[in-house]
Amino acid sequence: MFKIKHLLILSFTIILLGTAGCKSKFEKLRLSNDVAKKYQEGIRLYNKKDYSKALILFEGLAQKYRGTAEAEDLNYYYAFTLYRLKDYTTARYKFKEFADTYPASKNAEECRYMGAYCYYLDSPKSSLDQENTYKAIDALQLFINLYPKSDRATQAAQYISDLRNKLETKAFDNAKLYYTMGAYDISNYKAAVIALKTAQTEFPDIKFAEEMNLLIVKAQYMYAKNSYANRQEERFNEAIGYYNEFIEGYPNSKLAKEAKQLKEDSEAGIANAKNVLAEEAALIAKYTALENQGKKQKDSTNKKVEIKTPIK
Repeated sequence: MFKIKHLLILSFTIILLGTAGCKSKFEKLRLSNDVAKKYQEGIRLYNKKDYSKALILFEGLAQKYRGTAEAEDLNYYYAFTLYRLKDYTTARYKFKEFADTYPASKNAEECRYMGAYCYYLDSPKSSLDQENTYKAIDALQLFINLYPKSDRATQAAQYISDLRNKLETKAFDNAKLYYTMGAYDISNYKAAVIALKTAQTEFPDIKFAEEMNLLIVKAQYMYAKNSYANRQEERFNEAIGYYNEFIEGYPNSKLAKEAKQLKEDSEAGIANAKNVLAEEAALIAKYTALENQGKKQKDSTNKKVEIKTPIK
């Protein structure tokens, strides 16, 4: 039992020493001034998919190889190492830098494409800020403009379509958020209408168009419903106008029934608003009449009271 335990400890020690030896060998190379050997080892590590170690060597060589014949290949591997490590932010910068620095290189097209693709990969989900999404679209479109006959141009166009879908989703979600917030402040219903119409202008072929047009009717209806009576007729009429646009655009829509109900409710809202305003006008007229009558009675009483001067 003791011998077995001793052998296990010895084996474990040998493994640790072997590992430490390998690490020391890499560290020794990293700290050396043998740039040619570092370059060769970096390529070897990259091909072995040991990207973390390859990156350490490439980072140290980038400045030393600047302006040399080997710099082009080094920067190509450097950019792809960052990409393999999923550091898309730095990788896209390095890919773009390569394409700008070596426009005549056989790898320039690939690097221009990869830089745009890294922007695509860095595009966040639709609920977050979409600055990178817009930049990705610009970068991909630039690639298509520069290399319209490239096999990669078709894929770049598909990526642009994906990104535009994400922007459309965010625009629709933002508008729906305004609609939801209308329960706390009715001005948000009007903001929802504006946001929806702006999204339709920015994305004429937006896939949510039918739902968005119905939401415009709903938002305008809710805005009118929660307004003061003297503003309701005008605002309900706007909702009816949006309903007419909806039916004209989608005569066979599955949402037509809901849209029609909103139109009928808007018409009922107009009638109710007119009644409320008429009742208010009648009350004001009645109050004014009573007030005027009270003034007349007061004036009449004052005339009957005469002050007589006593006879001396």
